[in-house]
Amino acid sequence: MSRALDIQHGNEFLASALAAAARGWRVFPLKPGTKKPSIAAWEQQATVDPARIRQWWAAVPDRNIGVACGPSGLLVLDLDPADGPVPRRWAAQGIAHGRDMIALLARRAHQPDPTDTLIVVTPRGGEHRYFLRPEGLWRRSTVGDRGRGIGWRVDTRGPGSLVVAPGSVGSANGHAVTYTIVRDGPIAPLPDWLAAMLTRQSPRRRVTMPADIRPVPSRRIRAYVNAAITAESRAVANAEEGHRHLTLYAAAAALGELVGSGWVAPSLVTYHLTEAGRRHVGVGDFDWNELTGTIRDGIEAGRRNRRVLRDRPRG
Repeated sequence: MSRALDIQHGNEFLASALAAAARGWRVFPLKPGTKKPSIAAWEQQATVDPARIRQWWAAVPDRNIGVACGPSGLLVLDLDPADGPVPRRWAAQGIAHGRDMIALLARRAHQPDPTDTLIVVTPRGGEHRYFLRPEGLWRRSTVGDRGRGIGWRVDTRGPGSLVVAPGSVGSANGHAVTYTIVRDGPIAPLPDWLAAMLTRQSPRRRVTMPADIRPVPSRRIRAYVNAAITAESRAVANAEEGHRHLTLYAAAAALGELVGSGWVAPSLVTYHLTEAGRRHVGVGDFDWNELTGTIRDGIEAGRRNRRVLRDRPRG
């Protein structure tokens, strides 16, 4: 059946899945209206086989479409609008969206804004910019400017990550909105300057205590550390498939900042995050090596950015 006939028979999601596969993207089903995979081992099962795709969407016709970035050879920039007030340093430069940030990064690199590729607008006003991933670039993903991230409200999706394909449906302000291609055409190779940002090592920085910050009482530190470990461990334990690596890395990096401050031993952080993450081992392609390696990398990234608490004013 042709794509036109699929649409004529009301199978818009199937038609979109087949169209994505025709581009060479390996697709798989997501739960209706969500970004959550509806099958196990989605990265391994993702396919371009029309027969398999038809079988999936015949079972549940309104499932969204996921694209497995790794086997599809893609690196996708996920550019989002602000989620709350824009940080002052960015607002002062007229930046209010991830696309503003990527344009700024391009200017700093003396390069054009990377818009000459396929672009999809997401339901809440974000953008997915699709690029061909360079050979040898196996960085899974980055989140904003955390850890080894490249910029505020700029996420990247690579091996081990998924992106929601055009034709899928999300919600915005209580209304169903479709992921829509706004610039079609060939997918461009990832610009060299962006590839360099994704492969660079985080620089080691000497951190000095600002003069206006006084020592923090040890009791307050203990309470702060315990609350942070509890919150980050809970986030890891509750992470959904497709977001486990990013959630674990972000948690390890956040607690790594406390390690860098000398407030908690790295072994204690490793213990709590390992206990929180062990439930995910064996689910899909998540294994012990990924669990332990991600914790280690996150702690190392975080400890270079030592956290500081301001003492509360007295009286």
